[in-house]
Amino acid sequence: MTTTGPAAPTPRRRRGRPGYDQPAILRAAVELFNRKGYDATSVGDLAKELGLTKPAIYHHVTSKEQLLGQALDDALDELTAAVTEASHERAGTTAYERLRAMVRRSVEVLVAHQPSVTLLLRVRGNSEVELAALERRRWLDDRLAALVADAVAEGALRDDVPPMLVGRLLFGMVNSLVEWYRPDGAYDPATVADAIIAIAFDGLARYERRPARRSGGGGPQAS
Repeated sequence: MTTTGPAAPTPRRRRGRPGYDQPAILRAAVELFNRKGYDATSVGDLAKELGLTKPAIYHHVTSKEQLLGQALDDALDELTAAVTEASHERAGTTAYERLRAMVRRSVEVLVAHQPSVTLLLRVRGNSEVELAALERRRWLDDRLAALVADAVAEGALRDDVPPMLVGRLLFGMVNSLVEWYRPDGAYDPATVADAIIAIAFDGLARYERRPARRSGGGGPQAS
């Protein structure tokens, strides 16, 4: 009869930490920054929110400011790419067409990155990271104003409103989505983009000024 030694013990599974990677930590940080405010949030608060230790957070990032920088880049990178593309002249396209396409793309970017964009719109320049983000926003405003000016020069837009003001109003309409838009709400991104484009560009369409009709009492004058 052959005997065998005792069976090897079954290895115990290590429980380990919850499965948070850097993107997951960034998402949680953005949510916490938006809820509590960036300045009022500490790495300790983030660790508590995730059920981790502070050293576990620092395994992925070096500082709270690094998380802020990553969040603001997330908000700005695709929008910067969209504005850059729209600013480049291409055969067969007009500035007006590229402007409309850029506004539509900006809606898509905001919806896809709404938490990060919300955070971007709340920064006030209290750190080097925030100042850099604000400088990028100014660049976007300048490029959009230049594109509006090109569309005016083509004769596609009315010329009695300053291009910089038009640009700020266009971005203002898009940015207002952070206050009310919900992905599970009544409107999908395409519907929202169509509405913004229709309202903005119908209102900006070039028109011929007509004399105002005079109102007065009495009936028609006798000839």
